Amino acid sequence: MGSQAILDVIGSFILFGWLLLSTIRVGTANSENMQSYGGELLVQENLVEITKLLEYDFRKIGYCAEPNRLPDPTKAIILADSTQIKFLTDVDLTGSGPDGFIDSIYYYVGPTSELASTTNPRDRMLYRVVNAETPKGANLGVTSFILRYFDGQGNVIAAPVAAANLQKIQTIQISIIVENTVASEIVETAPMNQQYSSAFWQQMRLSSRNYRNR
Repeated sequence: MGSQAILDVIGSFILFGWLLLSTIRVGTANSENMQSYGGELLVQENLVEITKLLEYDFRKIGYCAEPNRLPDPTKAIILADSTQIKFLTDVDLTGSGPDGFIDSIYYYVGPTSELASTTNPRDRMLYRVVNAETPKGANLGVTSFILRYFDGQGNVIAAPVAAANLQKIQTIQISIIVENTVASEIVETAPMNQQYSSAFWQQMRLSSRNYRNR
């Protein structure tokens, strides 16, 4: 085989290797993009579900189908801290609407150690407890759940709110961060490079209409 033929063979191998490497890179990029898009979509869906429930419950603080059973809505909040809140309302327990009896709803987040089985080191269970039922939580990727409280003049009420100041709460600010529970890119040799799709939501000064009706 002549030297020119050998050079042609070597050149063909180099060209083939370059084309193969380019194809692998394109395929990897497409796979990462699809994985990232899927992760972001899931995060957005989870965030929507959480915020819909929170807004529904919080706007009914102090509500009762039989108003005489809760005549003063300002006494509806019975615990208020930066990551947990408990309040009185009238919950639809049977699917037929509020029954006119007072119920309590308790929101709080659990520790990160509860979800050690997920790759995300920051996700937590978000709990919603109605009355004295056993706490039931959902792993929707919540990594931050922060509550701030304000009085009628817009002044911040420091948390945890003292019992004597609970009736001063007029509006509540809710801030939530939701992340994917599975990393979109896992690098075993460099865990700090793990990437998680995330979404942030903040409800500015959410107020129950029952406060305005007292």
